[in-house]
Amino acid sequence: MKNRKRNLTVMAVLVFVCAAVALNWSYNQRWGTPDAEMVLAEDAAMMKANADTSTKTAASASEYFAEARLTRQVSRDEALQLLQAAATAETASQETIDGAVNAISAMATSSMKEAQIENLLIAKDFADCVVYIGNDAITVAVPAPMEGLSEEAVARVTDIICSETEYAAAQLNIIEVRA
Repeated sequence: MKNRKRNLTVMAVLVFVCAAVALNWSYNQRWGTPDAEMVLAEDAAMMKANADTSTKTAASASEYFAEARLTRQVSRDEALQLLQAAATAETASQETIDGAVNAISAMATSSMKEAQIENLLIAKDFADCVVYIGNDAITVAVPAPMEGLSEEAVARVTDIICSETEYAAAQLNIIEVRA
C-alpha cells in the first residue's frame, strides 16, 4: 500500500514537471526570435534612459547611504525595545534577563564599532559608507565608480576591517554602490 501511494505521488510529480516543460516550450515558441531592428530600438531607448538618470545617480548614492543608516537605526531601536521589554518583564526568568542584557551590550558594542569603522573609511578617501556588523560576517557598502572598486580600494577596506575587528577577510562583504 505504501509503495503504491509513493509511486502514484512520484508519477503525479513527473506529470506536473512534464506539463511545466511543455508549457514553457510552447510559450517560448509563440514569441519566436527577436527582430534585429526592435532590439536596436530597445537598446537606444535604454541608452537614453541611462543618460537621463545619470544626473540623478550622485544624489541617489548619497540618499542610499542615508536611507541605509536610517533603516539600520530603526531596526536596532525596535530590537532594543523588545530586549528591554523582555528584561523588565515581571515574569522574566533570570536567564531571560541575562540574555537580554548581553544582547543589548553586544548591540551597543557593534554600534560603536560600526561608527568607528565608518569614520576610518571616510578618513581613507571614501565619500560615504555604511557598515553593518552581523554574527558571522561584516558588510560594508561604499561608493564605487562605474568601473568598480580598484584593488587598492578593496585592500584599504579589508585592512581597516581586519585591523579594527576580529573578522577575517573571508567574512567581509563589500557592496559597491555605483555613483
